Amino acid sequence: MSATKFETVDAYLASVDETKAGTLRSIIDFVIAEFPALSVKMAWNVPHIHLDGKYVVGLAAYKKHLTFAPWSVFVMEDFKDRLAPLVVFKNCFQIPVDWEIDKDLVRDLVSARLAELNRGG
Repeated sequence: MSATKFETVDAYLASVDETKAGTLRSIIDFVIAEFPALSVKMAWNVPHIHLDGKYVVGLAAYKKHLTFAPWSVFVMEDFKDRLAPLVVFKNCFQIPVDWEIDKDLVRDLVSARLAELNRGG
């Protein structure tokens, strides 16, 4: 059996439960509102926020959590203290499905990733 291939972010969000979809949509909407030069598209079958084809943040829904991926070990290292309450991996971290968005954290993570990309990272 093959996995569903999602053509759009809306199709992806429609495939997950309402709580997960709402949290992911809130994160996407917040990031796009804060950083109007960014846009969202599907890549690797999950939503990604990008700047001119460069990946800034990836998001994914799993059975018991969501994942936020700034795609940078350097950004993750710089934010390790602020991410300490969460489950953290090399390039991403887990957030609760009903996460009340930490807007300062998300804004700072995206800003750090954009700065890294601007330096050629």
